[in-house]
Amino acid sequence: MEYKTPGQLIEALLNERGWSQRSLAVILDKGETTINKLISGQSRVSAEMALGLEEVFGVKAERFLELQHQYDLAKARIEARPDPGRANRAKIYGDLPVAKMIERGWIQAEGIRDTENVERELRRFFGVNRLEDAEIMPHAARKTQTSIEATPAQMAWLYRVKSIAEGMLVGSYSPKAVEIAIANIKPLLGHPEHMRRVPRILAEAGIRFVVVEGLPGGKIDGVCLWLNERSPVVGMTLRFDRIDNFIFVLRHELEHVKNRDGQNGAAMLDVDLGGDVHVELEITVAQQEAIANAAAAEFCIPSKMMDAFIKRKAPYFSERDLIGFARTMKVHPGIVAGQLQRRTEQYHKFRQHLVSVREYIIPTAETDGWGDIHPIEP
Repeated sequence: MEYKTPGQLIEALLNERGWSQRSLAVILDKGETTINKLISGQSRVSAEMALGLEEVFGVKAERFLELQHQYDLAKARIEARPDPGRANRAKIYGDLPVAKMIERGWIQAEGIRDTENVERELRRFFGVNRLEDAEIMPHAARKTQTSIEATPAQMAWLYRVKSIAEGMLVGSYSPKAVEIAIANIKPLLGHPEHMRRVPRILAEAGIRFVVVEGLPGGKIDGVCLWLNERSPVVGMTLRFDRIDNFIFVLRHELEHVKNRDGQNGAAMLDVDLGGDVHVELEITVAQQEAIANAAAAEFCIPSKMMDAFIKRKAPYFSERDLIGFARTMKVHPGIVAGQLQRRTEQYHKFRQHLVSVREYIIPTAETDGWGDIHPIEP
């Protein structure tokens, strides 16, 4: 017979032996009321009681405790009220860096335990009436397509970039204006302090340039997205604060703008450009990324010139050679160093030339992070 409660098993064992509940009470030195409640399921079988029953009936204590556990769980399932919001909260508090978003001022709440304000602010942040409709949810009805399958943290960063970009006033966009902007940035490559002019050059071309510090684990380098067909946005994290990386990522994103990648579809989200992280891409996206990578590398230093330099000097590259080649190419030595490191995989060389650019960019760009909170109009 299959028993559903420990009481049913105890009652069956009493019947087998022809014992009464009063007899069992005497044997166990318990009151009759205690035994009655045990059999009727009104009281639980404790570990101590299970050991006593084991001695009396020769049935292992674990059997009584197992039945008690199964009965408790079945009873709880009947009494428990389903909470459809629990799965949503698991997604929010498990996958989304809520504490960091509060710290960064993206949402207003006392802390992650301030769930009422957190959830209200997340609805505002993602622009939805119901939290389950936020794009970080697996079954959200409305989705912003991205070129890769973005994580909740990456989607939050993307939303922040988009929110800041929507409030910016820039010049008129045209394909010709983008070409001119790229040409105007080229002469700046010789000096890191000249990077402060990049935001204005892009704004004059109708490109909204936004710098938002990345969220932990996001590994985002940049993004190209479109608010509409005439409003391109370039977002960057400055994850690696080096002149070579800044120029490479910037030119990569500008190639997406130039080619109007994602204009009628997915935001071109670039994660760990040139790194070891393997990201599965659709064929079309992979082609777009390959074109953007080639354009970025060519912009830093023309491949024919770089190939010739390496062929002449390999395997030994001196400081004098590097600086001389940089001067010939009219670029900062850090850009040559970065390309050389990528080509030779000798990342320990010429690191002193990989100078910072963030200090020059932040004062002139629409920036959020590094202690500063960009104001967003409600």
